[in-house]
Amino acid sequence: MYDLISVIIPIYKVEEYLDECIASVVNQTYTNMEIILVDDGSPDNCPRMCDVWAGKDSRIRVIHKPNGGLSDARNAGLEIAQGAFIAFVDGDDFIKPDMLEKLHSAICRENADIAACGILNCEGENQTAWGCRDFAGTSEQILTLLYADAVYPVAAWNKLYSRNCWEILRFPVGKTCADAFTTCRLVHNAKRIVMIP
Repeated sequence: MYDLISVIIPIYKVEEYLDECIASVVNQTYTNMEIILVDDGSPDNCPRMCDVWAGKDSRIRVIHKPNGGLSDARNAGLEIAQGAFIAFVDGDDFIKPDMLEKLHSAICRENADIAACGILNCEGENQTAWGCRDFAGTSEQILTLLYADAVYPVAAWNKLYSRNCWEILRFPVGKTCADAFTTCRLVHNAKRIVMIP
């Protein structure tokens, strides 16, 4: 657990979910991380909530910026991220307590550039699993899963990335479904990718 992980959380109008989101990151079993809260000009109580969290945990850094959209907020976090690995968590999501530990273990075990895990969609009392299967392979093999088998989720927020994945790549500002624009490039450039359930 020596590698620093930068967790970037873009925040806009999510005050109802924000405490649960940040708590799920703060309470990870993997503790060597910086948590970058990007207040994207949120007009609600989110900016104050970010500052309160920063006062509670020294690993938290807050960026307050004018609203520029999800991609712009994530890019702002990428600009200051110091970690050897990067993860994204949306402000209305939460992650299981051992997610980062399991992804970090998988990425190191497989000497991979990206590790991905399954997703649990929670809508009130309803929960739907969108699972990954155990798999490790090259970019060509993963592209088949992404486009032909639809097994590799396009989302940015169920993955851990080696920092070098983001050296020259950023999310496209102003695009709907921005993850789709970046995921294919990230997969194409990766030497090896691992998926876990």
